[in-house]
Amino acid sequence: MYFLLFYTIGTIIQGTISKIDGRTYSVIIGGNAREVICSLRGRLNHDFRMKRDKRFALDVAVVGDDVEVLMQQDGSGVITEVLPRKNFLSRKAAKIKGAGYRGERLEQIICSNLSKFYIIVSVDFPLFNNKTLDRFLVTGEVNKLDTSIIVNKMDLNSGGIMEEFIELYREIGYEVFPVSTKSKKGLKQLYSSLLGNRSAFWGNSGVGKSSLLNALFSDLNLVVGDISFSTNKGKHTTVNVSMFSFEEENKVTQVIDTPGIREIEPYGVKKEDLGHYFPDFVSFINKCKYNTCTHEHEPGCAVAEAVENGFIDPMRYDSYLKLLETIESDMFF
Repeated sequence: MYFLLFYTIGTIIQGTISKIDGRTYSVIIGGNAREVICSLRGRLNHDFRMKRDKRFALDVAVVGDDVEVLMQQDGSGVITEVLPRKNFLSRKAAKIKGAGYRGERLEQIICSNLSKFYIIVSVDFPLFNNKTLDRFLVTGEVNKLDTSIIVNKMDLNSGGIMEEFIELYREIGYEVFPVSTKSKKGLKQLYSSLLGNRSAFWGNSGVGKSSLLNALFSDLNLVVGDISFSTNKGKHTTVNVSMFSFEEENKVTQVIDTPGIREIEPYGVKKEDLGHYFPDFVSFINKCKYNTCTHEHEPGCAVAEAVENGFIDPMRYDSYLKLLETIESDMFF
């Protein structure tokens, strides 16, 4: 529901972008109190149009950005300034068709100003993939976010197959929430972690982000998608990035829901730096013979030695090598 704000025409107010639909921006004023429909000021809008594909212009203004809004007579607003971000979540944007030179990859910013970042995986439907999770974790590390893991659909954890992975990531230092929307397992602990924070939910299509948000916040009623049994992958139900605000226990709690994705590539990572985004590697990296060691084939590699001696899990090292293969050596950052 949108509220007409009785501000004097020409008044500048501050708010936070809660949703973007094309070139229409929803801005909430006063935490959760009121919402104003806005457009971008001409200068900012010009920057938007200068991009060759509007998908790559999401960094002009994104969900979570604090903005200054110039109020109009009809109650709408014009975003005149995007205030500095304290942090953001981003990934490498898709390659531009017909790019003029090699290495022309842009950074796609998803949302900003986060207190916490939650990566959601599922036990099955879609089947858990630790290499995919590790790619998401590297993205969180690159963006210097407070990252946690939600393991959804624990009711499908027959034989306790997820326990080894849960213990592995907890030992590395990540907070892990095993949950189930069917049995309600772990929902109370996750809810307490969300309370009073601005958090982003991110994961592959079909892992149950919408179902989880519905279970945590009963007023949402988000559309829940199906799983394709031929591919064991989810179908997209969330189209736009949206921030939901709640007054919970006298605290403003905000959760950013993001569209499910099929593939993830962290932005701004060079081969020689990748190991620094694996926290379980960090204590060994400085012991390598070469300071540009990629921990793949170099002699005197302390990381490879740590794997052989059982100090680094082989599954994590395999994830590292697979991700290393995909990093483009000619990238410009």
